[in-house]
Amino acid sequence: MSEMNKKAKYIFVTGGVVSSLGKGIAASSIGLLLQKRGIKVGIMKFDPYLNVDPGTMNPFQHGEVFVTDDGSETDLDIGHYERFLNQSLSKHNNITTGQVYNTIISRERRGDYLGATVQVIPHVTEEIKERIRRLENSEDHPEVIIAEIGGTVGDIESLPFLEAIRQLAQERGPANTLFIHVTLVPYISTAGEFKTKPTQHSVRELREIGIQPNILLCRSEEPISEELRQKISLFCSVPTSSVITAEDVPSIYEVPMNFRRQKLDDIICEHFGWEIPEPDLAEWEEMVSRINNPEHHLKIAVCGKYVTLKDAYKSIIEAFVHAGVESNAAVELVWVSSEEIKKEGARKFLKDVDGLLIPGGFGERGVEGKIEAIRYVRENNIPFFGICLGMQCAVIEYARNICGLTDAHSFEFYRDLKHPVIHLMADQEGVTELGGTMRLGAYPCILEENTKVQKSYGTDEISERHRHRYEVNNAYRDMLAEKGMLLSGISPDKRLVEIIELPDHAWFVGVQFHPELKSRPTAPHPLFRDFVAAALEYQLKNIDTEDTVAKRTLRFTKSTE
Repeated sequence: MSEMNKKAKYIFVTGGVVSSLGKGIAASSIGLLLQKRGIKVGIMKFDPYLNVDPGTMNPFQHGEVFVTDDGSETDLDIGHYERFLNQSLSKHNNITTGQVYNTIISRERRGDYLGATVQVIPHVTEEIKERIRRLENSEDHPEVIIAEIGGTVGDIESLPFLEAIRQLAQERGPANTLFIHVTLVPYISTAGEFKTKPTQHSVRELREIGIQPNILLCRSEEPISEELRQKISLFCSVPTSSVITAEDVPSIYEVPMNFRRQKLDDIICEHFGWEIPEPDLAEWEEMVSRINNPEHHLKIAVCGKYVTLKDAYKSIIEAFVHAGVESNAAVELVWVSSEEIKKEGARKFLKDVDGLLIPGGFGERGVEGKIEAIRYVRENNIPFFGICLGMQCAVIEYARNICGLTDAHSFEFYRDLKHPVIHLMADQEGVTELGGTMRLGAYPCILEENTKVQKSYGTDEISERHRHRYEVNNAYRDMLAEKGMLLSGISPDKRLVEIIELPDHAWFVGVQFHPELKSRPTAPHPLFRDFVAAALEYQLKNIDTEDTVAKRTLRFTKSTE
């Protein structure tokens, strides 16, 4: 491919009508199809909000914060990009309006603009274009860059980005740029038909900006008819073959296969003049088949305080899908509010689950419920996995109920503590700004031999991504170890406890980092893989009758219909 072009081609993905249409999944799926055809793909997301990054946002505002190896706090779509393309991305792959304006204002204050009036055009649009060129000229040298524009066409805050990509298309020429517009074709049940007007208006908005989409991805609940595609084609000046149906599917991993069936990647290759082999999707199709046809069905509780907003745990949800494929099991996640556990007790919510995961989080609300849940699964030998705050809660629970430190707690929540078994990291003391100041990104960890985690990874040293300010207090390490808690992962300088486990438990592991961020559909994370395997083993040992298995399977099937 390297001889085909010296400059990268550009694919711009925009969205219309409403947000949350799945532009990130669409961009990821297109990237996968091109990658499977031998194209070197670069991918990026432009977010139009004024925050520098989503790191300080409430999860209810933005969902999950996805952390990259270089310590960038990014949009959750970066997680989709990494999972579909099996690439580790960086700060160059997620750009916000806040970053753009921050750079421009800093330059203006230094006098870099030599007294010129600083304006949206050309200064803001040039900075946006420069961010795209920076990815193009990176050491990976992508042959195509897929740039997703966040928000919805018609939003004021998106206009600078749309103007910037219009300018880039004019500079590079139509043969080197391609616009894909994701739009909604709603079904009106009272009329008994799909409606194309929202799509027509959305495309008209783009045209008024100066952008004519080459391809339309029509989101709908069900496939739309050929007649409807022809109507959209006529009103939007897009060939019927380029009006792609993007109906709802049971698994997001089916989207690339749906696009392939409609020859979306062929259309893109023809537009750019690429004559290259068709994609080999055999491994991907096998993975999707195992997702859709599981042999086993597991119930794993996720105990947190954002359980009403699943996007806050997007990477964890996907990591369980990947791990389930490995065990040929469908993992049903039971979302349990830690505050409800505090009110009504752990047994009510956890008595019939096959495992418990407590994810990361911040703030004191709901912590006591998490601690009570951990005690229940520890005492009942139910597989447990704690991530970040989940690990810290496991240490607090163990210190209270095994080490006898009844008032043990975290310095994050209470400053006047006799036993702060979780304490502020040394390099976090004196930090006052919240944004981008935690321990962020990939750090190494040394694993103890013959431990559960060492056997899971199959190596003695690992690198995992972090996002935290607090750690296990080293003053309590010896006490925890003497009482049976194995500190099975330690930082190379021996200052930080990264992993704890209980060797005599079915599967009890807590990690300070976020393993879910590195899980991939065809390469599940080792810890999620072995946690799910342990949950399956627990189920098979503890299910009473075949009738119980049948009831579980029926219940799971109904819950996913």
